[in-house]
Amino acid sequence: MSYCKWGVCVMMVVLMFSCVMAAANGAASGLTFRTVVFPNSQSTAVLGINNAGAMVGSYLDSKEMWHGFEIAHGKATTIDDPNGTGTYCFAINNNGDIAGQYTTARQTLQAFLYSGGKFTDISPAGSTSSQALGINDLGAVDGNFVDSAGVHGFLFDGTSYTTIDVPGAAYTLGGGINNAGLMTEVWLDEEGDSHSSLYDGTNFTTIDVPDAEDSSAGAIDSAGDVVFSWEDENDTYFGDLLHGGKYLKFSDASGSRTFAYGMNDQRMIVGAFTTSSGVNGGIRGEVLMD
Repeated sequence: MSYCKWGVCVMMVVLMFSCVMAAANGAASGLTFRTVVFPNSQSTAVLGINNAGAMVGSYLDSKEMWHGFEIAHGKATTIDDPNGTGTYCFAINNNGDIAGQYTTARQTLQAFLYSGGKFTDISPAGSTSSQALGINDLGAVDGNFVDSAGVHGFLFDGTSYTTIDVPGAAYTLGGGINNAGLMTEVWLDEEGDSHSSLYDGTNFTTIDVPDAEDSSAGAIDSAGDVVFSWEDENDTYFGDLLHGGKYLKFSDASGSRTFAYGMNDQRMIVGAFTTSSGVNGGIRGEVLMD
């Protein structure tokens, strides 16, 4: 089971495009996006960004194979775990450490940590599949795993694992984590609809986007702002930013679907969008708040 529930993955050169901004409970002073595409790719999704502006994600090549990547200081680099195929890089911290997943020879997902040029598999004991979705500057990883009992979230602190199950959830999928250890946890109910909670290690607080049929939280910054992808009753997909208790809705004006996954402490948001013709493009935007 993949956290990228709506399966978008692509990346492009640096192209400006217009974006519509509306507020569910508040307003922002401006939101500007630009498209980012990995060179020679068929599709690109930008999934994480750190405070230095280094971006990670996944792109599709001409042979229909997904690869992880990092774009930093104007340089685009493929990052593929050598133990498998189909690498996704979901998050990058301010030390340059990357959390992600790859597909094994058994066609299962394996979470990894990429640090200092070295890949390390990370999975709780007994897991048959895993994803690493968020990482903070202390190296703590938020992710999910599958075992004989179901699908659970996990927290890896560098030495040990803690299982996370949102009360009442059929599946807990994990999400982002900030330096204070506050996590976003996406979870599915019995009907398969996605919801989101904040988790401080003790308490869960639901933070679903108002009126959303599906609400999937991604990254959380140091201020506690959260970025979302969500779906309305018309099966239309949007991004959203939870800031100061208010939800700020946004979407690419030229696209049919917008997905938001990563964010840094400057509230630069990354994700992906799908055009009406079905072409995917990675996005990078900056929110300017009063």
